[in-house]
Amino acid sequence: MNGRVRLGNAMVLAILVAGALALARLHASPWWPGDALGWQWRAAWGCLAGYALLCVAVGWRRRAVEADTVAKTTEAAPATQTLVVWASQTGFAHELAGRSVATLQVAGVAAHALPLEQLDAATLQQAARVLLIASTTGEGDPPDHASGFLRRVLPDARTLSGLRYGVLALGDRSYEQFCAFGRELDEWLAHRGAHALFDRVEVDNADPGALRHWQYLLAQLGDGHADADWERPQYQRWKLQARELSNPGCEAPAWRLSLQPSDGDWPQWQAGDIAEIGPCHSPTEVEQWLRDHALEGEAIVQGQTLRQWVARAQWATMAPAAQAAPLDLEAFVATLQPLPHREYSIASTPRERSLELLVRCQRAADGRLGLGSGWLCQYAPLGGGVALRIRANPGFHAPEPALPLILIGNGTGLAGLRSQLCARVEAGARRNWLLFGERHAAHDGHYDTDLQRWRQEGWLSRLDAVYSRDGGALRYVQDALRAAAPTLREWVDAGASIYVCGSLQGMAPAVDAVIEETLGAGRREDLLASGRYRRDVY
Repeated sequence: MNGRVRLGNAMVLAILVAGALALARLHASPWWPGDALGWQWRAAWGCLAGYALLCVAVGWRRRAVEADTVAKTTEAAPATQTLVVWASQTGFAHELAGRSVATLQVAGVAAHALPLEQLDAATLQQAARVLLIASTTGEGDPPDHASGFLRRVLPDARTLSGLRYGVLALGDRSYEQFCAFGRELDEWLAHRGAHALFDRVEVDNADPGALRHWQYLLAQLGDGHADADWERPQYQRWKLQARELSNPGCEAPAWRLSLQPSDGDWPQWQAGDIAEIGPCHSPTEVEQWLRDHALEGEAIVQGQTLRQWVARAQWATMAPAAQAAPLDLEAFVATLQPLPHREYSIASTPRERSLELLVRCQRAADGRLGLGSGWLCQYAPLGGGVALRIRANPGFHAPEPALPLILIGNGTGLAGLRSQLCARVEAGARRNWLLFGERHAAHDGHYDTDLQRWRQEGWLSRLDAVYSRDGGALRYVQDALRAAAPTLREWVDAGASIYVCGSLQGMAPAVDAVIEETLGAGRREDLLASGRYRRDVY
C-alpha cells in the first residue's frame, strides 16, 4: 500500500479516536447540560457530532486514495501507456480526452487520461508518447487549471528528445489568438527536443471534420481499427468512374480511382485536401449476414433497402434478428451505427475535372481485405455510388508559387504530393523537388507519365526515386534525403518549404530525423513554427 493511503488510514483512526475522547471530556465537564437535556437531545447531538467526524475522516481517506491513484498512474503510464493530457475550460477538452482514450483502446493502444495540472517534467521526460488536448479561452489564455503546469513545468529546461507527441488545439477563429494555448504547448515541446507524431490538429468551434481527423490519427497509432465516428459526416454521393491497377505484378497492389459527383455539380478543393470515404461491407458478407439473421434484404426502410442499411453498419452493434415477434425494421435501423470513415489524400485538382485517389489494397493477418481499401479497390461497382465528403486540410495547402517546394513521400503518399505538383504547374511554379520511395522500379511507377512529362517540361527541377526491394545503397526515401543533404540545405536557405506525405509509423519519423540531422534541431523547429515544414501522414 502506498504511503499516502497508509497516512490516510492513520488520519481516519486518529480523527475518530480524538473525537471520542473530546466527547468524553465534554460530557464530564461542567458545561455539559447533563440531565437538563432529555436523552433524545443527547442522542441527536451525539449523532450529529459522529456524522461530522465521519465526514472529516472519509474526506481524508478519499484524498489519500486519489493521491495514491494519481501517483500510480503517473508512475506506471510512461512505460506502458499513452498519456492523453487535457486542459479544459468548459469541459469539452476533458470529454474529448475520454473519447480519445476509448479510440486508442479500440485500436489496441493502452491509454490513460490525465489533467494538465497533474503532469510534471519528470513524467514527460520518462514518457514515450503523450497526446495533448488543449483549449484556449478568452483572448488566447490557457484554461484556469493549467496555471500550475505553466508555473512548475514550462520553465523546466530538461530535454525531451525521447518523447513523441501530438496536439489537438481547440479554439475559435473569431478570436485573434486562435488556438493560442495549443500552439504554445506544441512550440514548447518542439523547443525541448520532442518530436511530433503528426502536425498539430486545430479545431475551430468543435469542427466535426477536424475531430474526425484526430480520431483517424489516433487509430493509426494502433492497428488502424476505429469505433464509430464521433459525429457522422454528411457524405455526398459520387460515382466511381474508373479503377485501374497502378502497379501490375507487385505483391502489394495499389489502385488509381477516378470519381465524379453524381449530381454533376463540381465542388472546389485545394491541393492537400482529404477525401473522407464511407465504406461498405462486401456484398458477399452482407448477403451472408442477412441469411444468418433471416432478414429480407429488399425490404424498404426509410426509402432504402435493408441491404443498403446493413452494408454500411457496424455489425458488432447490431442486435440478432431471431425473436418470437417480427422485427420492427424501423426501430432496428434506428439502432445502427455507421462504419467509421476512411481518409485518402486527393491526388488531383478541380481543374482536372476528376477526383483522383491512389489506394493500396490492405489485408489483415487473416487475409481479409481492409474495410476502406477493400470497398474501393474490389467491391464498389464501376458506375456505382460511393459516399464521399471532401474535408479541407489547410495545414497542407500549397505555399506561395514564388517559393521553392520540396516534396517527400512514400507509397500511396505520392497522391498528396501529386496534387501539390499539379497545383504548382497550374500556378506556374517551377522550383519543385520530389523525393519518392516505393518497392520496385519495374512495377511501382505511380503517375510516372505525369512526373516524367513535368520533368521534361521543366516543372520538376529534381526527381529522386528509390526502391526498397531492388537493392542498392539508397533503399528508402530518408536515405535519398540524407545523400542530398547539401542540396537540402541550399533549397531551405533559398526559402523552400518541405511537405511530407505518407507513412506515419515508418517513413515520417525517419525523414524527420534526417531533417534535424541535416539542418539542426533549431532550424527544424523554426521551419515547423513558420509553417515551412508540414506533414500529411497516416
